[in-house]
Order: sequence, then structure tokens, then C-alpha cells
Amino acid sequence: MRNSNINKQMTDISKLGEFGLIHRLTDDIKLKNESTIKGVGDDCAVMHYPDKEVLVTTDMLMEGVHFDLTYIDLQHLGYKSAMVNISDIFAMGGTPRQMTVSLALSKRFTVEDMEMFYSGLRMACDKWGIDIVGGDTTSSYTGMAISITCIGEADREDIIYRNGAHDTDLVCVSGDLGAAYMGLQLLEREKSVYYQQVAEAKKKNDKNALEQLAHFQPDFAGKEYLLQRQLKPEARGDIMAKLREMNIRPTAMMDVSDGLSSELMHICSQSGCGCRIYEKNIPIDYQTAVMAEEMNMNVTTCALNGGEDYELLFTVPIGDLEKIEQMDGVKLIGHITKKELGNMLVTRDGNEFELKAQGWNPLA
Repeated sequence: MRNSNINKQMTDISKLGEFGLIHRLTDDIKLKNESTIKGVGDDCAVMHYPDKEVLVTTDMLMEGVHFDLTYIDLQHLGYKSAMVNISDIFAMGGTPRQMTVSLALSKRFTVEDMEMFYSGLRMACDKWGIDIVGGDTTSSYTGMAISITCIGEADREDIIYRNGAHDTDLVCVSGDLGAAYMGLQLLEREKSVYYQQVAEAKKKNDKNALEQLAHFQPDFAGKEYLLQRQLKPEARGDIMAKLREMNIRPTAMMDVSDGLSSELMHICSQSGCGCRIYEKNIPIDYQTAVMAEEMNMNVTTCALNGGEDYELLFTVPIGDLEKIEQMDGVKLIGHITKKELGNMLVTRDGNEFELKAQGWNPLA
């Protein structure tokens, strides 16, 4: 299913060695930020932030746990790996400036594979003017592991924590929710179909069918948006820029990586408050709703618990209501309440249910 370079001559990484590979991937990197004094090529990167607070975030992605190379190509994987870190910096009200990239690779990966991964990574970094300043590469017995650290800056008064929400604040979210999760369900479904057909062909020893399956084309017609949201997420720096432009300062903020319900509960827990959100206000794309119906899933549950949307969830003072209503791409979904009132979802028919964090558990 995944595009591969079957007909190309591939270069074994061992032919270049660790330092040869690093040179090949990073030699033409041009530094963009004044805060980057020294990038790749010494024992450490050197950065200088005389008047700013420094923000640091790290994510680790493991093959078979966080990504499946059956259906994500290495260029998209590089892009997504960078974007999920960049998103964390924006969610704190910061500006991303530098990134380090560490990879563990099994013998099946070639130099050309790494060039594809880095092309996606650099595409994401170029979009937001980020310098790749270092990292590490080592071998792995169990596939691929990726560890990325993103470093950003912010003025002290501009940093937005999770713990600043207050009673009567408005709860807002950017974009739409659940699309990335439905994209994942679609990819998993087509993967299952593919492997079922391969198993049947092998059972019958049907060599002709196996040859045809080498060119298997999954059925993604009309579902392109869902795939894009899963394979090529975007950090919402554009929303942060709009908020600054309109002089709106969120009181608390997170990016939606584990699901709306989980993130909202984090904000309420750390802010010592409750919340009430309305099912009818949760933004859901048409393709997400259609796909959920097709797979016999509750679309609201997908939006609440799906995760990997990387939209911004934030609270603002009630006095900013008019400004929020004027913002394109932002939806008012509820409000903050006193802690004793709990974290509640109000359904379309007016019933109330306590929010549960059923998002993805990385340690399960």
C-alpha cells in the first residue's frame, strides 16, 4: 500500500556511517533565526535568548505504537513528527525557533528513506521558520523510533498555561474535531481489507492475485480530507496570529492531541474549575460525520475522544464574546463553571453527562 522505491538502487546506511548520514541530511541547512548561534556540526547547538522565556517540548514516536508504515510514507511521517511538536509551542503562546531530531533505525531503512523523512521534516520546519540544530542517529532491532525536541520563545507575559481558566470564561476550539481519528479508522479498514486479500490469495496459492495485490489501490474516494487530517496535520500558528491581531488573550490553552474531552479535563483539573460544553456546538466536518455513520460509530464520541486533531482548545474571558464570534475558524463550544458543578456535556436533547477522558493512552 505504501509507496516504495522498488525499482531504485537504494543505499545501505552502513555505507555512509552515522556521520556520513548526518552530513548528507543536514549539510545544506541554512539557519534562519537570530537566536541560533550554532546549529548542526559541533558537540552542542548554541542558542541565545537574552530577553525571552524559553519553551521546550519533546515527543517520542515508536513504529507500531504511534505510526504504521503500511499506510504512512516517510515524507508524511517526517512532516507529522515535526508538526506535533510545533503545535505544543503554539499552544503555550510561543514561537517555535529550533528543533533537534533523534532517530533509531533498523537495517531495513536506507539512506534514501531518511532523505524522504527529512524532506517532510524540513518542509514543516520551513513553513514556520524553524532551524534544525542537532540530534542523534543510532541503530534499532525493532523498526523505527523518532524523538523530536522543539525549542521556542515567548515574552513572559504572553505564555499561556493550562491553569488560568476562571468561572464564566468561554470555551473555544479552532477548526473541526474527529477528522484525524476517522482518517485513522479509514486507513485501518483498508489495511485490513488488503491483508485479508493477501491471506486468501496465499491460501489458494494464487500467484496472479498476489501480483495484482502488489498494486493494491485502497478506496479513499470522497475521504481525502480525513486522510489529510490524519497524515498531514497542521499546527495552528495561524489561529495564534489571529488571536494576537484581535487582542484576545486566552486564559488557558492546550492543543487537542488526545481528544477534546481529555484536554478539557486537564484544563479544568489544573485551573480548579468545571465546565459545560454543548454537543450541538462541537465543530464536525461533513466527511467526518459521513464516515462515522458508515462505520456505525457515534460521531460525537469520535470528536470528544478521537485525538490527533492538533486544533487549539482555549478559554477566554466572557468580555471577549463579540471578538470570538467574529473570528473565522473558531467555535464557541461552552463555558467554564465552578468546580463543584463538574465537567459536563449537554446533549442535543438537553440531557447532561459527565465528560470522560477516553482518549488514547500511550502506556496501555
